[in-house]
Amino acid sequence: MKKCVLVSGGAGFIGSHVTVELIESGYDVIVADNLSNSDLTCFEGVKKITGKEDIPFYKMDFCDEKATDDLFATNKIDAVIHFAGFKAVGESVAEPLKYYRNNLESFINVIESARRHGCRNILFSSSATVYGEPEKLPVTEESPRQSATSPYGNTKQMCEDILRDSVSAYSEIRGIALRYFNPVGAHPSALIGELPRGVPNNLVPFITQTAIGIRECLSVFGNDYPTPDGSCQRDFIDIVDLAKAHVCAVRRMIEDKMKKEYEIFNIGTGTPLSVMELITGFEKANNLKLNYKFAPRRPGDVVAIWADPTLAEKELGWKAERPIEETLASAWAWE
Repeated sequence: MKKCVLVSGGAGFIGSHVTVELIESGYDVIVADNLSNSDLTCFEGVKKITGKEDIPFYKMDFCDEKATDDLFATNKIDAVIHFAGFKAVGESVAEPLKYYRNNLESFINVIESARRHGCRNILFSSSATVYGEPEKLPVTEESPRQSATSPYGNTKQMCEDILRDSVSAYSEIRGIALRYFNPVGAHPSALIGELPRGVPNNLVPFITQTAIGIRECLSVFGNDYPTPDGSCQRDFIDIVDLAKAHVCAVRRMIEDKMKKEYEIFNIGTGTPLSVMELITGFEKANNLKLNYKFAPRRPGDVVAIWADPTLAEKELGWKAERPIEETLASAWAWE
C-alpha cells in the first residue's frame, strides 16, 4: 500500500521540487496551496516531470480551520510536510501581524487536524534564520538559537516550539524540523523553479532577472562586512538536493526509524559562499556579465552562516551533491 504525503504550500518553489522527489520515490502526494505567493506554473511542471496528470490539488488556505480539517478527514494521510507560510524577511518587519497570524495559525491547524485524523508524522520546513547571528561557525543542531532578527525568523522559531511541545504532549504525533540554509537553483528539466511574485526577495531570482533584463541592476547589500570580500556569506544549497532531504526525513518517520519523537536536522552543504562569489560563479557558469552595484546593508541580514550537515548525513543518509556551477546553470535555464 503506497503511503500518502500531504504537501501544504506545494505549488511553491520548495514544495513543487519536494513533490517531484516524493512521487519519484514511490509516494502518493496531495498538494494544497492558496496560491497567494505562487500560481499553477510549477504544479503543471511537476505533472510533466513525473508524468502524473492526476496529482490531487486543493486550492485552500490552512488558516481556514474547517477546510484544513476536511482535507485530513477525506484523505488517508500518512505524513504532512508544512511549507504554507509567508517568507519575506523585509515584509515581515513591515507587517509583523500578517506573518504571525498566517504562519502560526496555519501550522496549529495542520497539527490539530493531523492529530485528530490519525496522521502521525509532521515535517516542518524550518530555517537557518533560527540561529540568528551565530557565535560559532559552522552551526550544528546543538548551536543555541539566537533572538530572531525578523518576525519571519521568529515565526520559524515559534513553529519549531509549537511542534516540539505538541509532540511532547500528544503521544499520537511525532515531528521533524528541517532547518534549511539558502535553497537555490531549479530542476534540471527547467520545468520548475523559483517564480517570485513582483520584486524577488531571494538573491538568485534577482540575479537571473537582471541577467535576462527584467531588472536593470542587481543590488549587493553591503560590501563592508567582516568577510574575505566584504559581502555576506551563506550556505547555498541546491533545491533538488534539499528536496531529497525531505524524502529521507519522511521515510525515517514512516519506517519508524526516529531516535526521538522530535528531531531537528540542518540541511546545507557545509561550505560558505559569499554573495560576490555567487555572482561571479553565475557569470562563469553561464558565460555572461551581470550589471550590479553595492547598496547599504539590509536590516535583518546576518554577516555569515553555514551549516555543519554531519547529523543529516549520519541519521538521514543524506548529503548535498550537486556542484554550485550546475545549480546556477539550472537557475538560468529556468529563467
